[in-house]
Amino acid sequence: MEPHFSSPFNFGAIPRELSAYGRSKVVILPVPYDASTTYRSGAREGPYAIIAASRNMELYDAESGRNFSGVGICTLDELDILVDPEKMCHRVYEAVSALVSDGKFVVLLGGEHSLSFGSARAHAEQHPGLSVLHIDAHGDLRDENGGSRFDHGCVARRISEICPIVQVGIRSLGQEEAEFIRKSGHTVIYAADMQVGHNWMDEAIDALSDTVFVTFDIDAMDPSLFPATGTPEPGGMHWYQALAFLKRLSERRKVVGFDLVELSPQAGNVSADYSAAKLAYKMIGMFAR
Repeated sequence: MEPHFSSPFNFGAIPRELSAYGRSKVVILPVPYDASTTYRSGAREGPYAIIAASRNMELYDAESGRNFSGVGICTLDELDILVDPEKMCHRVYEAVSALVSDGKFVVLLGGEHSLSFGSARAHAEQHPGLSVLHIDAHGDLRDENGGSRFDHGCVARRISEICPIVQVGIRSLGQEEAEFIRKSGHTVIYAADMQVGHNWMDEAIDALSDTVFVTFDIDAMDPSLFPATGTPEPGGMHWYQALAFLKRLSERRKVVGFDLVELSPQAGNVSADYSAAKLAYKMIGMFAR
């Protein structure tokens, strides 16, 4: 007889009848990888921390008046890890391609940001005309970093080579990255310009195509709310500002998948873990309806 567990270790502790793969529209893919991290490591612990925190989260969302779990949310096993960033991106690409081909809405939990290229590539192949919304503190536009073109600091550059990209929340750039932005002409909303009265939300969304993949680096948020990240930068987005932007995006564009990356848990401080879990759940509610 199969053993019974009242709350399996999955995202949201969602009951089996709502979290079986065949029943679920949404799949959570945890990828505990941070081999190319350049400052504070620990993002490999992010997926587990998010899932663990989500088990203490109310599934009823007070702001929307809805329970999102009815869409079906299946938590998959962690993806096997390879050390080389390029090979790891290809492994993510293969896994996500299979899931998207199976009609699933894929939520990748990282792990470092290099992983996002594999998922973005898989979605771009499945959805012609896709654009990518890159929410981050950092440009991630280096052509090479740490001896690799698939390092976490290169992810936006690699994505820009396969589909259009719009960047939001940027507040840290190298000179090479700034020059690339000037030459490419793609839309960048800098954190300093995200002030009340500036129509930055619509400016960003207007630059996106009808079908969008979202890659969300936790360090886009202000470190007063999310200190648990590998490379925190002052002056980031705040909770309701981020939610308002994502809600407007969901109303104006079709989001076909997203990732949430770069949570680096801090011992004894679970607030960022819980907030990341809640952010992921709210994004599922907005995008996977």
